[in-house]
Amino acid sequence: MRHGKKVNHLGRQTAHRKAMLANMACSLIEHKRINTTVAKAKALKQFVEPLITKSKTDTTHNRRLVFSKLRQKESVTELFRDVAVKIADRPGGYTRIIKLGNRLGDNADMAMIELVDYNEIYNADKAAKKTTRRSRRGGSKPEAAPVDVPATNEEE
Repeated sequence: MRHGKKVNHLGRQTAHRKAMLANMACSLIEHKRINTTVAKAKALKQFVEPLITKSKTDTTHNRRLVFSKLRQKESVTELFRDVAVKIADRPGGYTRIIKLGNRLGDNADMAMIELVDYNEIYNADKAAKKTTRRSRRGGSKPEAAPVDVPATNEEE
């Protein structure tokens, strides 16, 4: 039975797993997307999303909490300065996992994990489609613009 076993150990000791997730999270914050295996991507999502939530409120305490997990000053600075501003209005779901297929050498399931707000391809159509819903009934027809005909004097 699997009661109370939430953590995927990823075939590593605790210290190695925490160091690997911290390095992957720093790479994700720096490059905005990384390629890895599906299992590591899912573990990274659980690791990095609470840190991004903490970065929304820029306090010394939150910076210290995030730094204790990430262990890189530059990544913490970029997270609180750039990433937090961009995701400020998002209530959660800061990362997206896209499956890529199998790796050539060992046939491992590969995935790309990315920060959602930094993907211009997906966000371009959402920004362009800002329309309100309208009911189908009672739609008024747009009136044709009156055509101005130059006045001619026929009496002359």
